[in-house]
This record gives sequence, structure tokens and C-alpha cells, in this order.
Amino acid sequence: MFKKYFPQGLAAVFTIFFIALGIDPVSREVWIAEVIPVVAVFVLLVVTFGRFRFSNLSYLMLAVWMFWHTVGGHYTFANVPFGFVSDLFGFERNHFDRIGHFSIGFYAYPLMELVTRRGWCGAVLASFFGVFFIMSVAAGYEIIEWWYAVAEGGEAGLEFLGSQGDIWDAQKDMLSDTLGALSVTVLFWLVRPDRRFLAGEPA
Repeated sequence: MFKKYFPQGLAAVFTIFFIALGIDPVSREVWIAEVIPVVAVFVLLVVTFGRFRFSNLSYLMLAVWMFWHTVGGHYTFANVPFGFVSDLFGFERNHFDRIGHFSIGFYAYPLMELVTRRGWCGAVLASFFGVFFIMSVAAGYEIIEWWYAVAEGGEAGLEFLGSQGDIWDAQKDMLSDTLGALSVTVLFWLVRPDRRFLAGEPA
């Protein structure tokens, strides 16, 4: 029962979480800009659920970034109360955003599951596709961040960009995305959700 309704339960929890953190964010302008991709992913998953049900592990992978990004949107990424981690490891900046970028890489896993279960390609090609797709999205998002910061200007633009004074912030963010994708590629080969699906094993 739990496995069968896991996606619906996760969606319900996220909806409550999203509404709660949408109340009185630090910057409404930044919040709107940050939650657009979250809402887009959520709606896409809901609309396509009847046509393609991912494994529960894939939904969990997808949810990690959605929860993390929602928190970042509420506080703005540079100002999330994450100082205890910075103090623990002696970091000079708030790395909440870097972990968020790492979690974006987790989306490579459901992508690999999708293309292999659909029979569009084999596992090897799916692995390359998943990683390269994430790298492409990461690069595109950095361009969007730069464009928004220039167009919006002021404090909202700087908060959305979230570079915290690091001139190599964009490159480090893209590296974090890529490392996240590579990590779940290893997991994909260990789990092989496509084979589990063909064998009729529980998702």
C-alpha cells in the first residue's frame, strides 16, 4: 500500500510544504523567480503521472531538489540559515545553493529510467544522455540567472544570482550539478530500474 501510493503521499507533503514556505518569504520577487521551475516540474509530473509512473526512488530523487529549492526560494539561497554547516567545516560562504545544484544532478536518474523503460536506448547511452542533459540544463540556468540579475538589477537581482562575491560561482554550480548526475549514474547501474520494471518487481 505504501509503495503504491508513495508518489501521491509525497506530492501531498510537498504541496503543504510549498504553501507554508510561500507565506511571507524574505523577498517576494526572488521567491516568484525561484519557484517557477519548481512549479513547472511539479505540474509536469502530475500531468504525466497517468501515462508514465516512475519508480518510487525516481520520485524521491525528483523531490529532493524541489524541497531544497523551495527552502532557498523562501529565504533566498545566500541567506538560508545554514551557518552551522559553514561553521562546522570552516566555510567562508553559505553552500546551501551548492548542495541544491548537486541535487539537480539527481534528475539524471529518472531521465535514465525514462529512456530505458521506453526502449529509446540502452543503459550505456542513457547514462551519457542523463549526465549531458543535466550539464546542458545547468549551463542554461546559469545564463538565465545572469540575464535575470541584469534585467532586475538591485538587491533582488543579486539575491537571485546568489554568487556571494565568487567570480567562479557559475562554474562551481555547474560542477556541482555534474557531480550530482555522476553520483546517481552509479546508483542507476546498481539498481537498474528498467530491469526491475521488466521483471515486474515493485517500484
